[in-house]
Amino acid sequence: MTERKLAADVILEVRKAVVGKDAVLSKALLAILARGHILLEDIPGVGKTTMALAFSRALSLRYHRVQFTPDVMPSDLTGFTMFNKATGQMEYQPGAVLCNLFLADELNRATSRTQSALLEAMEEGQVTVDGVTHPVPQPFLVIATQNPAGASGTQLLPDSQLDRFMVKLSLGYPSAADETELLRRKQSGNPLSQVERVATLEELEAMRAAVDRVYLSDAVCEYIVRLIGATREHPLIVQGASPRATLAVAAMSRAAAFVRGRDYVTPDDVRLVFADTISHRLLLSPRGESGEVGSPVEAILKGVQPPAIQ
Repeated sequence: MTERKLAADVILEVRKAVVGKDAVLSKALLAILARGHILLEDIPGVGKTTMALAFSRALSLRYHRVQFTPDVMPSDLTGFTMFNKATGQMEYQPGAVLCNLFLADELNRATSRTQSALLEAMEEGQVTVDGVTHPVPQPFLVIATQNPAGASGTQLLPDSQLDRFMVKLSLGYPSAADETELLRRKQSGNPLSQVERVATLEELEAMRAAVDRVYLSDAVCEYIVRLIGATREHPLIVQGASPRATLAVAAMSRAAAFVRGRDYVTPDDVRLVFADTISHRLLLSPRGESGEVGSPVEAILKGVQPPAIQ
C-alpha cells in the first residue's frame, strides 16, 4: 500500500466518528504528517475530543488525555521523581505527556505554569525533571483543545505556546443534515468504536518521511518568505509571524502536495495552508480584530503575487 493511499484511508476511518468536517480533518492530517501540533478552538460539544481520539485509533497512537483545570500541576504532565524504599534510589515516574498523542483538553483552563510545562515536550521532544532529561516516545504530537477566549474559567495561552502549534483549526456547528446523520450513527452505539487501525507507527513515520522528500523550489521558498514578510508590514498587524511560522508553512505545504499526489510544492499548496498556519500567531490591531475591513491574512494572500509555477 502506498503512503498516499494510507493517508486517504486514515481520513476515511476518522470520518466514521466525525461527521461533515472533511476539510478540518484533512488539515489536521496535514499537520500530523508535517510533524506539527494542533490547536482546536471551539465551543464545548462539537467533537474536538472525538476527532483527536479517532486519529489516535486510526494511526495506532498510544494516547493520554488530561482534562485541564486550575489545579492540574506541571508534574502531572512531565512526571516526577520519588524515593523507592526497596531500592534506596530516586526513581522517575512518567507523566501524562509520555505518549504518542497527548490530548490536552481545555488547555486554556490551566494555569500559565502548567501550560508552559508542555513547551519543552512540544518543541524538543523531551521533558526535564530534577535536572534529568527524558525523551518522549516517537512519533509524538499534541492535540490541544481550548474554549474561545472569554469563556468562563479560561485564560489566553501565551504567545510562545501558540507559536508551537502548527495549525489552529475550528470545527464549528454541524449542518442540520450532518447533525441528523450524527444522531443516526449514535443509534448503533459510539461511532468511535467503529474506527479501526489502518496505519502502524512505522507506517506513519514512512508517510512523514515521504512528506520530507517533497521538493520545495527556490521560487516557492521565496513566495513563502514574501508572504511571511507581508505579515510584518501590514498596517493592521501589530506583531507579524516568526521564522518558526515560515518553517511551519513550508512543512504544511509539503504535506499538502504529498496528499494531492505530487512530489513538489506549488503556490496553490501554500495558499491552501497559509491562513490556518499563520492566523493564530499574529497580533492584530483593534481595527484588525474588529474585522470591519476584512481579514488581513486574506488581504496578504491576494496582494502577494505568486510565482508562475503550475
